Amino acid sequence: MATHNIVVPNPMEQSIEALVKSGRYQNFSEVVRAGLRMVLEHEAEESARLEALRNATSVGLMQLEAAEFDEVDADQLGAYLDELGQVASKKE
Repeated sequence: MATHNIVVPNPMEQSIEALVKSGRYQNFSEVVRAGLRMVLEHEAEESARLEALRNATSVGLMQLEAAEFDEVDADQLGAYLDELGQVASKKE
């Protein structure tokens, strides 16, 4: 396993020391590894969200090009969205 030196600001160092002192982690490295796991998990989730957004955008653009959409006046938007929500909840 590679060894690296890192510098953390004093408030972070105090938090790490508190986590070790509490017994939750055995040492500084365990805390840093746990933090890195959280960052990697967050990055994977963000990547999945971005991919889903790209897919939804692509579908939406294709529907627009095929004229598969509903036109709604601004004053009717709330009712339209409520209706869509009811339809979606029945599908679950």
